[in-house]
Amino acid sequence: MSEQLIVPWDLDGTLEDDFFVPQYIWDMSEVVLTHYDLKVSNLEVITTKSDKGGLIWKMDTDKGPFSLKILHRRPGRSRFSLGAQEYLVKEKGAKVPPLYKTKTGENYVEMGGKLWFVAEWVEPLYPVANDLEGAKLLCNALGEFHHLSKGYVPPKGSENPSRVHRWPKSYEKVVKKMDWFRNIATVYPEMAASKAILTHVDMFEEQAQKAYEQLQQSSYYELAARGNTAWGLVHQDYGWSNGQMGPNGMWIIDLDGVAYDLPIRDLRKLITGQMDDMGYWDVNWMKGMIEAYHEANPIEDALFEILLIDMSLPNEFYKNVKEMVYEPTIFLDTEVETLCNTIAETDKSKWPAIAELREWKGVTST
Repeated sequence: MSEQLIVPWDLDGTLEDDFFVPQYIWDMSEVVLTHYDLKVSNLEVITTKSDKGGLIWKMDTDKGPFSLKILHRRPGRSRFSLGAQEYLVKEKGAKVPPLYKTKTGENYVEMGGKLWFVAEWVEPLYPVANDLEGAKLLCNALGEFHHLSKGYVPPKGSENPSRVHRWPKSYEKVVKKMDWFRNIATVYPEMAASKAILTHVDMFEEQAQKAYEQLQQSSYYELAARGNTAWGLVHQDYGWSNGQMGPNGMWIIDLDGVAYDLPIRDLRKLITGQMDDMGYWDVNWMKGMIEAYHEANPIEDALFEILLIDMSLPNEFYKNVKEMVYEPTIFLDTEVETLCNTIAETDKSKWPAIAELREWKGVTST
């Protein structure tokens, strides 16, 4: 009889209990834990990715608190991230949770078509203040993470996720999708958000096209040619919850999605996401965040230019409306209408801010 595979247990988002875990996964956890030299007295569900088949427990054991985690990605992809976590701790002394080995010295147990692993539970951890000083701490920790991750070579049997050479294609996709958004909004004029999308899509399409042209004319290809290990890893999901204050400074957690990339993609996401939340592009915040990052992982001139180009993409508009291509009759509601108008209004302060950063030379004097 073949082993049961772990599958998502809430694909349609209708499950009301966020902490529900199917019984067969509980049963698997008991088997997985026999591979570890730990006596577990309690398992507490901390968070689930029920739409993807992932899960984190906190464990009370005879050796202190640990986490037990099911990685929802393919095993080869998960081997890459677990190898990175071990490299960062053992080779670089990074403040990321150390893995706890199995009885046979492995980093994980494979069961149900997923990788399970145990890591030390770092405590206390707490989010930094949601202000500029907190943002600086986040950015400095991110720079340190990027700096320490350089040189990582994944273990055998891993996938090799790299976005270093994929920037032009991702920019092309944004440009192409703008036309899709326009066409869908035209086909569904009765939907609440369609008018707002049609009002703003031309502007955002022009921005995307210009950013793509700027990328082509920049030093991007020369930078990318340095290769994966020269740049190291990006977190891909970094923010106020995954960078937290703990023992001896800032810790970075949830490394499941790490991949090779130009490091300033993480920084760009952090900055543009914060500006979107604030509803205004605040140059003082942006400079403070960039300086804090630069202190830990210096940004050379050519890379700083890529950061500005990546900010120039209509990232927030694209991110917030791209799901419309799947179920436009459900998606294009009044909430999306308000969101589109808000993003367009926020966009007005974006361009003076980027222009001021372009003139600002303090950070690039390395």
